[in-house]
Amino acid sequence: MFFWLLLLFFTVPLVEIYVLLEVGGVIGVLPTIALVVLTAVIGAGLIRAQGLATLARVRGELDRGELPAVGIIEAALLLVAGALLLTPGFVTDTLGFLILVPPLRRRVVEAFIARHVVIRGGTPERGGRHDPRIIEGEFRRDDEAP
Repeated sequence: MFFWLLLLFFTVPLVEIYVLLEVGGVIGVLPTIALVVLTAVIGAGLIRAQGLATLARVRGELDRGELPAVGIIEAALLLVAGALLLTPGFVTDTLGFLILVPPLRRRVVEAFIARHVVIRGGTPERGGRHDPRIIEGEFRRDDEAP
């Protein structure tokens, strides 16, 4: 994993510099700078709007007593998109804007959940698998009347 992060750390800036130089050679230096700043401003606005919508959805799920797993994963993706959009360059901006497209983001969330989340039902007595990381017990809420 460290190798891939190191490779990414060196490759992304080189690719961004190359693309910026090519675009600057075609449309000029000032339009290139203006375009980079414009994509950052537009991206920041979109991140803010979608982040607030995701926060409201997570709060609603918490108020209903539901686990907001999908909302938390979407919020993490929005954080990544924000970092990509605020990084100067066209390649990172493209990736950041792709994450902001809700259907694409939902597919990424669904793929993440399918790959990393295991849902098990029941207890060992009811046919469920025993997992040594699960501690069974009872609870009661102190704020409710008995």
